Amino acid sequence: MINIAIDGPSGAGKSTIAKAVAKAKGYIYVDTGALYRSIGLWVARKDIAKEDKENIISELDNITLELGYVEGTQRVYLNGEDVSNDIRTPEISMYASAVSAIPEVRAFLLDLQRDMAKKHNVIMDGRDIGTVILPDATVKIFMTASPEGRAKRRYKELCEKGIETTYEEVLSDMIERDRNDSTRDVAPAVPAEDAIHFDNSSDGIENSVAELIEIIDKAIEAKK
Repeated sequence: MINIAIDGPSGAGKSTIAKAVAKAKGYIYVDTGALYRSIGLWVARKDIAKEDKENIISELDNITLELGYVEGTQRVYLNGEDVSNDIRTPEISMYASAVSAIPEVRAFLLDLQRDMAKKHNVIMDGRDIGTVILPDATVKIFMTASPEGRAKRRYKELCEKGIETTYEEVLSDMIERDRNDSTRDVAPAVPAEDAIHFDNSSDGIENSVAELIEIIDKAIEAKK
C-alpha cells in the first residue's frame, strides 16, 4: 500500500490540499484531526474541563469512533452520530489540542488510524503522522504557512460555515494551539527527519495541489 503522511500546524491547508490530492490520485483521505476533535466534542458535551485528564481518560471506554465516506467525503461518527460539522468550531479546536496531548487518547486512536493505512492507499494528515502514526510512510510531507496566512484561511472557513468569531480571535487561538502542539511531551507537532517541507502560504490551491502531486510522484518513483 502507498501511504502519504502530511503533517503541519493548524490552518496550513493540510486538509484542503490532501483531499484534492487524494481525489486526483484515487487514494482514501484520512483526516486524523477529526478523530481528536470528536473526542474533544464528547468531552465538551460532558462538561469536562480540558485540563481534567483523569476524567477525559475515563470517558474513552464510552466512546466509539468510525470513519465513513459519503460521495468521496470523509464523515466521522461518534457513537453512531455524524458529528462531521459539529467538530469544526474554535471551541472544539482547543479541546482537540488538549485531548491530543494525552498519551491514552493517542493510544486509543492509534490502531484505527494504522488499520486504514494497512487496507488502503491513503493520504493521512495530522500532527504526528510521519513521526508516530505511519513512521514507514511512503512519502512524508511537512506543510507550513505563516500564522497570519493560516489564520486568514481559517477565519474565512469559519465565516462560510456561519460561525461567529473574529480574525484576531482565530489568530490568537492558532498561535496558542501551535505552542501547545509543538511543545507537548507526547508526539509533538514537528517534522519527521525525512519529511519534505512544503510551504503552502500562497492562495493558489490548484497550483499547490499540482506541485504537491509532482513532489509525491517523484518521491514514489525514487523508491521503486
